[in-house]
Amino acid sequence: MRTDDLIDVLASDAKRAGETTPPRRLAIVAVIGSLAALVLVVGWLRVREDLAQAMLGSMFWMKATYTALLGVAGYLAVERLSRPGGSGRRGWVVAALVVAACVAAGLYQAMVSPDVQAALTMLHGHSWRSCSPRILMIGLPMLGLGLWILRGMAPTRPSLAGFAMGLFSGGVVATIYGLHCPEHTFTFIALWYSLGVLALGAVGAAAGRWVLRW
Repeated sequence: MRTDDLIDVLASDAKRAGETTPPRRLAIVAVIGSLAALVLVVGWLRVREDLAQAMLGSMFWMKATYTALLGVAGYLAVERLSRPGGSGRRGWVVAALVVAACVAAGLYQAMVSPDVQAALTMLHGHSWRSCSPRILMIGLPMLGLGLWILRGMAPTRPSLAGFAMGLFSGGVVATIYGLHCPEHTFTFIALWYSLGVLALGAVGAAAGRWVLRW
């Protein structure tokens, strides 16, 4: 059987299974992944002591909005890529726009800072060494579950689907990680949060190449 014929068969099966199946399954991944990340943040990293006060500030919610939008972008991509012949273009466009906006805000903050030392302080914050690795670690449970769920669907682009699942997972868990992280500048978030999410995407792409192939 030719590849195109196999894709047509898979697409037909996916249509009969119902259009709501991928969203429902991905919603389950998001809920379980969020709970797993929350347990790790509360039990391992600990919630920041000034959380109640921080939640009164706009930057806390801006940071959460950025990471949540990355998760939405990943969802839009993986929801399409979970289907035979699906394209994640809409998700990639959303992700690119969101990252570009955050990077622009971070560069602006650095440029208007009093001096180079102040800009470097914003870039490094208090946790630049641990931020990205921690996002990666607390995101692995959701990524693993997501890849397992994807195996039950019909992705025909394994690496892209895996990367999209990593982006989805990274955005979700980075939002939860914000309950612990005290950093509050776009300069920091644009680099270290983005790297943590992209690291999950890279792991998802590498794993998806083997886990999702058929």
